[in-house]
Amino acid sequence: MFLTRLETHRVRGGFPWTAEVERARLHRVTEAAAPPAPAARPKRSGRWLLVPLLAFALVALLAGLLAKAFAPNAGGYFQLFFSDTIHMKAWLATVAVALAVFQLFTAAWIFHRLPWDKPAWVNQVHRWSGRLVFVVTLPIAYHCIFKLGFQSGSSRVLWHSLFGCAFYGAFAAKVVLVHTRRLPGWALPVAGGLLLTAVVVAWLTGAVWLFSEVGIRS
Repeated sequence: MFLTRLETHRVRGGFPWTAEVERARLHRVTEAAAPPAPAARPKRSGRWLLVPLLAFALVALLAGLLAKAFAPNAGGYFQLFFSDTIHMKAWLATVAVALAVFQLFTAAWIFHRLPWDKPAWVNQVHRWSGRLVFVVTLPIAYHCIFKLGFQSGSSRVLWHSLFGCAFYGAFAAKVVLVHTRRLPGWALPVAGGLLLTAVVVAWLTGAVWLFSEVGIRS
């Protein structure tokens, strides 16, 4: 009782040290009662990288085998609103490359590699632009796989066929990586770089070659 009155007298008399000590004690009790933060889950073993590699190999090989199974044949071509099928493919490939480059830009924004603050909408824009890349290439894949087949008449045509197949393999690998957590941080950017490389090389050996040979028209 004597100590309590003395402490009260000190607080009232302009000596607030007792109240500060009490606040510090309560703060320590609150911290001790708070549940500990959950520990970060460890990274997966490097062997998990075999999963996206397997997806890449299977999808690219499947595209190549399907293209090999279908020899060039007439009929079943379409051109949408373009002058002919080959120009439709060239312009759709150009759109796909533009979207892939935009993907690279938004990925750099997401990983804070650009000098601007990342807005909340950029992740969704990145995802949808990636989906559009895939959708835009479907008419190209239909004609290249099921109508023209896998061709190797020249080095340009061979590279075009190989990187066309590799594009879909890289796309599958990237999708697997996005949905597989706790893999090494470098894996997803590497997959994105391979995807961009595949679509650019296929574009250079297809659309750019066509535009240089016959001119740019729709």
